[in-house]
Amino acid sequence: MAERRHDLAQSTLAVIMGGGAGKRLYPLTKERAKPAVPFGGKYRLVDIPISNCLNSGIKYVYLLTQFNSVSLHKHIASTYRFDRFSSGFVEILAAQQTPSSEHWYQGTADAVRQNLRYFQGEEFSHVLILSGDQLYRIDFAAMLRQHADSGADITIAALPVGPAQIGRLGILQVDQAKRVVQFVEKPQTEAEASPLQVQEPARSQLGLTGPGPHYLASMGIYIFNREKLAAALDNDFTDFGHHIIPHAIANSKVLAFPYQGYWEDVGTIANFFEANLGLADVIPRFNFFDGRAPIYTNTRALPASKINGGQFRQALVSDGCIIDDSRFERCVLGVRSIIAAGCDIRETVILGADYYESAESASRSAAQGLPPIGIGRGCRIRRAIIDKNARIGAGAVITPDHKPAEYDSESYCVRDGIVVIPKNAVIAPGTVL
Repeated sequence: MAERRHDLAQSTLAVIMGGGAGKRLYPLTKERAKPAVPFGGKYRLVDIPISNCLNSGIKYVYLLTQFNSVSLHKHIASTYRFDRFSSGFVEILAAQQTPSSEHWYQGTADAVRQNLRYFQGEEFSHVLILSGDQLYRIDFAAMLRQHADSGADITIAALPVGPAQIGRLGILQVDQAKRVVQFVEKPQTEAEASPLQVQEPARSQLGLTGPGPHYLASMGIYIFNREKLAAALDNDFTDFGHHIIPHAIANSKVLAFPYQGYWEDVGTIANFFEANLGLADVIPRFNFFDGRAPIYTNTRALPASKINGGQFRQALVSDGCIIDDSRFERCVLGVRSIIAAGCDIRETVILGADYYESAESASRSAAQGLPPIGIGRGCRIRRAIIDKNARIGAGAVITPDHKPAEYDSESYCVRDGIVVIPKNAVIAPGTVL
């Protein structure tokens, strides 16, 4: 069994979709690609799918991207390096003009189509297609085994969901053999949704219990046989969920792979915010402390965090922080976070900083009237995301209270009732936002 698992993994190429302009995560994507957005204090979003691949024995990974890719290139190059005596790679394929295409990626399917020549090597019999903005932990080897044993052309990872979630996901209708017989992208009406409910005996086989209707939602994770992928893309369709999968159901064997663990799309500010804060829960739904399947990231040469005093309740504190006597409740503090004394910070994600200010740099900043990088003395912050290298002056108040759910200004934004301070922003001392 172990040998077969290895063979399937060795013959699988993973393709991670780097996303478009990341408008739903703006302003966190103002200066970086969506997969490069920091997450969980010390990671990047792209570390999740890559780590799932590596933990499943899949060591051939391409990442497709086209927007703000410099920091993503830097992270991939410094983190995922295989030695010369072992096979494997994690490489970025950026959008480019070629004799056959002069266009940017028009969607997920178009991105894969434009790079098919890199995926067609005889050594790869399967192509695993993943999203770059999801939080989950899956053993892809089990999904590959089902795919191979069933003789499927395409396998879709599927998550059981309730009626409240179906309007934002692609919903699968399956028979008792797990074969997908219908796919509807984000059904909005009862007439659309009702036929998609999981019925007996499939419901029992999937272990679905409890009252109310159940549905199977596509997780945006697909396994294609290599030849079937090329055939499925031999058209002008631009998106997997809207076009490729519904069309393939009619002429291919498409199966669902049921998954009942934690999964979250973190492609919006609200989901990103709640997923981060959820990591600080007493028993988090996603566990970064699982040594059997670690999440890999760039190893930084940072000192241990220095805490001079404070009160902490449900807080994650990353490497290299300097924290004076302040209060934190349900917070995530990223690498190199600098917090002065007297702050009261609750339900806040602080992404930290890319560097420490030297004494000379701090003096020059002060001469220009700029507060130091970090959060100054006596600040009060509620339900906020503070991006990297932000300078929050002493006595500032940041809160979504009395603000519209969506708002833009030069120094901050509000998204889904959450205040977002952009990267390198400056908030003057005493400012009340």
